[in-house]
Amino acid sequence: MQILVRDNNIEQALKVLKKRMQREGIFREMKQRKAYEKPSERRVREKAEAVRRARKAARKVAQREGLIPMKPRKPRADRSPSMPR
Repeated sequence: MQILVRDNNIEQALKVLKKRMQREGIFREMKQRKAYEKPSERRVREKAEAVRRARKAARKVAQREGLIPMKPRKPRADRSPSMPR
């Protein structure tokens, strides 16, 4: 993983790095590897994660087909359209 630091802005680069690590699941994996996990506990956890993923996928399909109303998106209050990026 590589993060570019622009204009010596370390704080912004760290923020981007943390966000990418969160998205990749690195923090979750580090927390899991902190202590030994018995094989039976691992199977239970992986099964629960698979069920969660399947439910999420089914919910997305149902939303696309119009069976479930989609969540309304909240407009971002911290950035107005007239401000330059």
